[in-house]
Amino acid sequence: MAYFGPSKRDESEGENVGTRLAGKTAFVTAAAQGIGHAVALAFAREGAKVWATDINAAKLATLDGTPGIQTRVLDVLDDARVAAVAAEVGTPDILFNCAGFVHGGTLLDCTEEQWKFAFDLNVRSHFVVIRAFLPGMLANGGGSIINVASVAGSIKGIVNRFVYGTTKAAVVGLTKSIAADYVRQGIRCNALCPGTVDTPSLGDRINANADPVQARKDFIARQPMGRLATADEMTGAAVYLASDESAFMTGQTVIVDGGITI
Repeated sequence: MAYFGPSKRDESEGENVGTRLAGKTAFVTAAAQGIGHAVALAFAREGAKVWATDINAAKLATLDGTPGIQTRVLDVLDDARVAAVAAEVGTPDILFNCAGFVHGGTLLDCTEEQWKFAFDLNVRSHFVVIRAFLPGMLANGGGSIINVASVAGSIKGIVNRFVYGTTKAAVVGLTKSIAADYVRQGIRCNALCPGTVDTPSLGDRINANADPVQARKDFIARQPMGRLATADEMTGAAVYLASDESAFMTGQTVIVDGGITI
C-alpha cells in the first residue's frame, strides 16, 4: 500500500530514513520557502539527490549543507539561466515546478501588468523549465513532472482570485497536454492542487490587509477543517507523485485542500 502522508524523519539524528526516491534526481523550483522548500526537504529525506532552486539567494541558502540537497540561484523567467542550470544539472527523474504568485482581485481589478506577470511566472515558467529538461527525460526513458496548480481555477472558482485562478487553470491544461503527448514515452505529468496553505507568501498577503487578524480568520473560515494547511502537508502527495508508487498515474489533478472543494 502506498504511504500518502508526510515523509518520515528521525528527528534525533536528522538523517534520511526513507528510500522511496532512492537513486532518483529531483529538480525543484521556488525551494526557498513554503511548499517548494518543504518538498525539497521531503524528497531528500526519501533518498533523492535534490537540486533546489530559487531567485531568493538568501532564503535559499538556508538549505545549504542539508544532506542530499544542492542549491542554485535561479530566475525561472530567465530562459538563458534556466538553460544554463539545466545543462549543469543534467537529466532529473523528477521535476517539481512550484514557482508562482497570488494576485488578489476580480477581472475589473486586474491590470495589464498583473495579467502579464501572473502568466509569465505561474504558467510560462513551467513551460520554460519543462522545455529545458524534457528532451533529456525522454532520452532517459521518462520521468515524473509535477506542476503546482491550485484548487482555484479549473477546479473551483474562488472569490477575488481572477488572474490567479485563470493562470492555475492554464497550469492544469498544460499538465494534461504534456501527459497526453508523452504518455507512451515514459513521461508522467500530474498537477498538485493545494487549498490554502500557511506559507510565508500567504503571511505577507495577510499582513498587507488593513486588519491582518480578520484577514487570517477569513482565510481559515473558508476551510471546512477550520484551519490552514501546513507546507509539510503537501509533501506526502508530492513524494507519492514523484515515486514509482504512482507509476500508473498521469494527467491527474491531485487535490489536497482540507475539503474546500466538497
